[in-house]
Amino acid sequence: MSIISGALYVVATPIGNLGDISARALEVLNGVAVIAAEDTRHSGKLLHHFGIKTPTMALHDHNERVVSESIVVRLQAGETVALVSDAGTPLISDPGYHLVAQARAAGCPVIPVPGASALLSALSASGLPSDRFIFEGFLPAKAGARSAKLAQLREDPRTLVFYEAPHRI
Repeated sequence: MSIISGALYVVATPIGNLGDISARALEVLNGVAVIAAEDTRHSGKLLHHFGIKTPTMALHDHNERVVSESIVVRLQAGETVALVSDAGTPLISDPGYHLVAQARAAGCPVIPVPGASALLSALSASGLPSDRFIFEGFLPAKAGARSAKLAQLREDPRTLVFYEAPHRI
């Protein structure tokens, strides 16, 4: 596989078992100029485990809009960038939306590198109907807003899937 000049690669990472990373993901992470990571310390452990020495830069909820602009400039100059989240697929309840939108608006190729997704993994093993479902991401943290959201969805016949932080369960 050859890395495409000026492309943004959206790379899924393991959600708990490092063996779940794809060979293609490893090749991309080794071949790009820089990796934009939600938490460079967390991603650094993954990269170290696989001997990947590609430089990293932080791209998280608090800096995404500003950092995205500088990444798009790099993409337009022909550099390649990989976007990773702490676990799973970037943009799925994780940062990256603004970067992908800006890269696409600038005409830069955006290439997904599929892999682990907590959403699909949980749904496939749940025993619930999976032919039609809704993914709502994280429910509101405050009880009133959470109850209102659940009441709004109560009558929907589709399987409802939510993310939740372990400390809130």
